[in-house]
Amino acid sequence: MDAKAEQNPMIRWPSHYDPAQAAVHVRNELHIAAAPATVWAWLVRAPRWPQWYINARNVRALRGSPDQLAPGSRFAWTTFGVRITSEVQEFVPEERLAWDAKSLGVDAYHAWLLTPDANGGCTVLTEETQHGFVARGSAWLFPTRMQRFHQIWLESLRARALSGLPPA
Repeated sequence: MDAKAEQNPMIRWPSHYDPAQAAVHVRNELHIAAAPATVWAWLVRAPRWPQWYINARNVRALRGSPDQLAPGSRFAWTTFGVRITSEVQEFVPEERLAWDAKSLGVDAYHAWLLTPDANGGCTVLTEETQHGFVARGSAWLFPTRMQRFHQIWLESLRARALSGLPPA
């Protein structure tokens, strides 16, 4: 998807990562019939992502808790076959989470927004923008790949959240 993709105005984009300025922009959204606190508990436990999201490997903390993300956490991981270093840029518990993602040829921003509903569940929105030659090349060669994998991420998150809270 290109920078003309629909975007949610609730995402707080740093100017460099604004979808109108980015080479790549994807947006995915899914309703989850689980409390935002439960969804959040799975989402912030980054070292556990590889156990349930097929596109995350070798997640390890570089700064902050080794078990879960927090404001200013820095972590390294592999996604889409690229080793990435990320730092949490926005952290509002049970509401919003965002991190940057940097590697040679990739400069990205990945935001998550949890919106509670009247029935105790929530809608989870994730949007990502990217700059860089690897990002542009991947978008050209595999135009739907990131959107497909983000949908898998959301669906896997839903399955985990519906199973209850993650192990302590």
